[in-house]
Amino acid sequence: MKRNQRPRTCLAAICASSVMLVMFGNLGVLPARGDDWPQWMGPQRDGVWRETGVLERFPPRGPKVLWRVPVAGGYSGPAVASGKVVVMDYLRSEGEATNDPGGRATLKGKERVLCFRASDGQLLWKREYDCPYSISYPAGPRTTPAIAEGKVYTLGAEGHLLCLELNDGKVLWSKDLRKEYRVETPLWGFCGHPLVDGKTLYCLVGGEGSVAVAFDKDTGQERWRALSASEPGYCPPTLIQAGGRRQLVIWHPEAVNGLDPETGALFWSQPLRPQYAMSIAVPRQAGEFLFVSGIGKCAALYRLDATRPDAQVVWIAKPNQAVFCGASTPFIDGDTIYGNDCEVGNLRAVRLATGERLWETFEPTTGETRRASHGTVFITRQADRYFLFSETGDLIIARLTPEKYEEVSRAHLLEPTNEAFGRPVVWCHPAYAQRCIFVRNDKELLCASLADDQP
Repeated sequence: MKRNQRPRTCLAAICASSVMLVMFGNLGVLPARGDDWPQWMGPQRDGVWRETGVLERFPPRGPKVLWRVPVAGGYSGPAVASGKVVVMDYLRSEGEATNDPGGRATLKGKERVLCFRASDGQLLWKREYDCPYSISYPAGPRTTPAIAEGKVYTLGAEGHLLCLELNDGKVLWSKDLRKEYRVETPLWGFCGHPLVDGKTLYCLVGGEGSVAVAFDKDTGQERWRALSASEPGYCPPTLIQAGGRRQLVIWHPEAVNGLDPETGALFWSQPLRPQYAMSIAVPRQAGEFLFVSGIGKCAALYRLDATRPDAQVVWIAKPNQAVFCGASTPFIDGDTIYGNDCEVGNLRAVRLATGERLWETFEPTTGETRRASHGTVFITRQADRYFLFSETGDLIIARLTPEKYEEVSRAHLLEPTNEAFGRPVVWCHPAYAQRCIFVRNDKELLCASLADDQP
């Protein structure tokens, strides 16, 4: 395939005027206040749901849906904090939202930030702005809002970065990353979920010397910028602890990089080039190891130095090894990697130390028995099992071990309202909070109880 050709994909990590307050179905009451899910991948950004009192199996008719509210298009997952649910969408006014994997669709419309009351789905406020799109797979925003200390941080598909008051949606500061950093919107839009840590907001931007940018989270003032690459890619910033130092890991389409989160100074860099500039899935740390993978038979395991910030190659995957992840970030449990292969579209178990494949199945992704390009399932660990949200709109409780995939229970929550490769899909990472799941498609956002007191 030529360099300027693009694979057929959308990203998620991947990410509109007024919302009616009409509720679909029965209104319910949330269980007693539990943990929040204030950002992508949860409170610690690690894909672990730590609440207890969660059901073991779904009731025969599925979990109780507490409320549904209409939303417009988007891949943005919801964030839940302080009794509020925040999500982004796109209300299209002109143009056709065709999913051309190799070209950009031109649309007119508004990006919106919507805030709902977590207990009953009532709309509390919305913030909207005109936002013409020129991206591939243009359903809407890709990134999950980040909520911290009474503020909401959102990043739209065309690079609009906002800091809002959580209580009322007031704009505290904003930036147009394209204009300020003189960058072109990536083909699949801005997809790197913003990361808040302490007083700093980390973003994937792009441009010469500014692939990664750190902002003061309260003022929006730039603290530092770092790294150059032909394209920024789509991989969210992530923090790790290794070599006696905290490190900010940035994977752009040319290399995996470890930076000083305080200054942006480069600690180390290892070349790793996925096809089509598609650095997407977040590098995952497991003790002294860091696993990174993407499309194009691209995967590697690095050993993080114990005495200083550095990383060295343990193995580079061969075509018949490992798992090549896309929009869904893998999970490492002990000595095993569980990941959703974007090239084949199945879920795989892989031995961490060697990259050896242990098993693979399509059951939690497409349910088919043949290759399904970018078949997707979003993986979350809860206690000794996993909650898997499938592109089919099904929520699955499963046990994953090095020996097998064991499905415990399954419930259909949402209709897949988008399209990929001729099949219907819903691509959105859920939020798990207050013993509930909060998840959306391109038409509605719902909250369903996962508490263990259901009949």
